Order: sequence, then structure tokens, then C-alpha cells
Amino acid sequence: MNYKVTADDLNQTLEKVDFDNGQFFHHGKVRDSFVLDKDRRAIVVSDRVSAFDFILGTIPFKGQVLNRLAAWWFNKLDDIQIPHHLIEMPHPNVSVVKNVTPLLVEIIVRAYVTGTTTTSSWYAYLHNNRSICGISMPEGLVKNQILPEPIITPTTKPEIGHDRNVSKQEILDEGLVSPDVYEKVEQYALKMFAYGQAVAAAQGLILVDTKYEMGLTDDGELLVIDEVHTPDSSRYWISETYQEKLEKGEEPESLDKEFVRRMVVNAGYDVDDESQNPKDFMTDEIRVSASQKYLELFERMTGSTIDTAELKNSHDQIDSVLSSL
Repeated sequence: MNYKVTADDLNQTLEKVDFDNGQFFHHGKVRDSFVLDKDRRAIVVSDRVSAFDFILGTIPFKGQVLNRLAAWWFNKLDDIQIPHHLIEMPHPNVSVVKNVTPLLVEIIVRAYVTGTTTTSSWYAYLHNNRSICGISMPEGLVKNQILPEPIITPTTKPEIGHDRNVSKQEILDEGLVSPDVYEKVEQYALKMFAYGQAVAAAQGLILVDTKYEMGLTDDGELLVIDEVHTPDSSRYWISETYQEKLEKGEEPESLDKEFVRRMVVNAGYDVDDESQNPKDFMTDEIRVSASQKYLELFERMTGSTIDTAELKNSHDQIDSVLSSL
């Protein structure tokens, strides 16, 4: 990758978009969503970055990378007959998608025991008797080791507060998702993950784990929504150095948001100290380094380069695009 992210790029990030013509507005951690009509909504992917349930700030070019990469993967889902919500991408930061009612759970597929948060498989391995979401993991594993086979570990989607790990049985018992829909959810998730791993492997990457969100149309069709296999929803390691790092007990080389989490922790943030705000540890150096990794992952995965010049000063362009929809 030829482009080097600079300090100047830090001042041109997309933090927020307001669109008065939208019938309904939802301001998420990263995405701003505007209902256009009965069937469609526009999603603007900002440069905001979240970690540890906080908005830490912005990362140059992050929104465009996420939106473009998600669109790239959504189009690939057509090849394996997985229905999704994407209609078009009229701008690098904007996607037009089908309106759906999101399910009340997110699906995490994990192929390795790893992570840093209390919902991670490694935390469960150490603190919850090797059990996560009702699934027991084998004895004798070390951090970042591959599991015998991928496992599905759902979480709830609360409007406020932390995600909560739940088992399949708890989902059904609590009526969060109907049995027939949940069966299809698991089928879609495992099929997408196997496909994603194969595509990543061809590019020298390991798709370690990922999050999928799905929703139902008014007609009851299950669609994959939000994003697929982006560095915000997925963990990617470099294949070439993975085994060596594992044997040395070192963290794998990564191209994903975990990089941000690690750097914030290394800068002094204590994940167990609720009096601290990780935003206070988000330096410009971390922002620049993270941006470089987002761009690198996109180019490595897709084989396409990004012209960063067209990604700058995009506020007016986005307003124009949204007004034309």
C-alpha cells in the first residue's frame, strides 16, 4: 500500500451526518441510519470507532473502508445464496438497504479461543469453567489456539448497557427468536463463516471470529444486515506469522479493531476500572496506525486499492447523495 496516513488526515474525518429529510433517524455507535420510505433506508458509515462500549473518537478513512468492504462481502454472499439487505452503494460512506426488523440477538462465530473483553471466549475459558453460551471448550487450550470446530456464541442486543452472552436454549426459552427462524440463523452463520475463512485464507489471512446481525422483512424473509466480515465485526490474523507467535506466547499480528483495543490498553487503560474512560487513552498515534491497518486490510482482502483523495472532504458529497435518494 503506497498511501501513508498523516496527521493532516486526522482533521478530515467524518464524525456525524445530519439528514433532515429522513423520516426516522437512528444514531448508532458507528452508523447513522435514515428511513427513506416504507422499503428503504440509508446507512451512513462514519469514521467513529467504538471499543469497550465507548465511542473513542474517529479514525481517518475508517467509514469508507467499512462500507466498501461490507458491500464487497454482501455481493459475494449472492454467490452462496445468502440473502442480505444491500440495495446499492451510492457513495463510499453510504449504503441504501432494505428495511427490516432486526433480531434481538447477534450471532458470534468463533474458530479460536481468544479476546480481551468479558464476553470473549478466552475470558470464558479462564473464568467460566471453559464454558461459553452453554458450550464447553476442551481442556488444555492456550490463548489464540484454534478450537476443534467453529462454535456459535450469541449475545443479546440491549439498547443500553453491555451485551450478554446467551445460549441457544435461553434464546428459545426467552422467546427472543422463534425456533424455525433461529435454525436458519445458525445455518446462514456457519455457511458465511466457512466461506469467509476460505476467501481470507486465499489472501494470507485467518478469519478468527466474526459477528453477524440478521433481521426479518415484513414478509418474514430472513436477511443478513449491518456488515459482514469487516475489521469492526471480525478478527483477522496474518497467517504467515500466526504459528510462530502462538508458540512464543505472543499476540498474533492482526488487521482489525482489536488493534485499537490493545493499543488503548497498552497506553494505560484498565478494562476492570470503571472510573476510567478509554477515550482518554486514544492518542493521535493510535488513530493514524489504526487507519493504516484498516486501509491495508481492505486492499489485501479485495485486491483493490483505495484512492484516498476521493475520500476527503466528503460531508457535502454525502448530503447531496442523501438528498437525491
